[in-house]
Amino acid sequence: MSALLESPFFGVTITIVAYWIGVKIQQKTKLAICNYMLIAVVLLVAVLVVFDIPYESYYVGGSLINLFLGPATACMAVSVYAKLELLKKNWLPVLVGCTVGVATSLISIFVMCRLFGLDREMTASLLPKSVTTPIATAISQDHGGLVAITVAAVTVTGILGNLIAPMLVRLFRIKDPLAVGLGIGACSHAVGTAKAMELGETEGAMSGLAIGLCGILTTVAALGFELFL
Repeated sequence: MSALLESPFFGVTITIVAYWIGVKIQQKTKLAICNYMLIAVVLLVAVLVVFDIPYESYYVGGSLINLFLGPATACMAVSVYAKLELLKKNWLPVLVGCTVGVATSLISIFVMCRLFGLDREMTASLLPKSVTTPIATAISQDHGGLVAITVAAVTVTGILGNLIAPMLVRLFRIKDPLAVGLGIGACSHAVGTAKAMELGETEGAMSGLAIGLCGILTTVAALGFELFL
């Protein structure tokens, strides 16, 4: 049994099954709260807790799925290329929008960490929560953060963005698909981008672009925050 739990097959299999169940439940209920990512995470945690399975055993296979996050993010460049002319015409709003998004995220997290008295390690772990996992974990490691906390923060941020992005778009009456895509990508990275792609081709392309651009800007900005940590 221990050999099975420690094999890559176990982590990969239960992750795929949990994701499949999440998708089926969302399709059946049509409820925003029944988000497939959220359901998959809850199911995985429940299985590990109920059967007392160490996270390290699960991650032997889970790390293989994590390995594909980088290439999957890079593949979003295909949709960006399809909207290259739109990007050329709006390069300045795109750059300014992503810069403001990164600044808002980093400053708000830094201020909240100070208000709640979190130490340097926790602050470094939470700062990159709005960028995609491969970039966020690299930033966290470089600045002395806890990678596990960073991954959890990134996951929660992405799921929340996926859940509430359509509602916020309607609430603030945002009509421009470029603005919608940039906002979602800047705040909730790849998981939010999955929802942006459901909203439209332009939204998905701009959200994918925001992931890469915001990742670069966050990496650079994190160097400056190192002085205050």
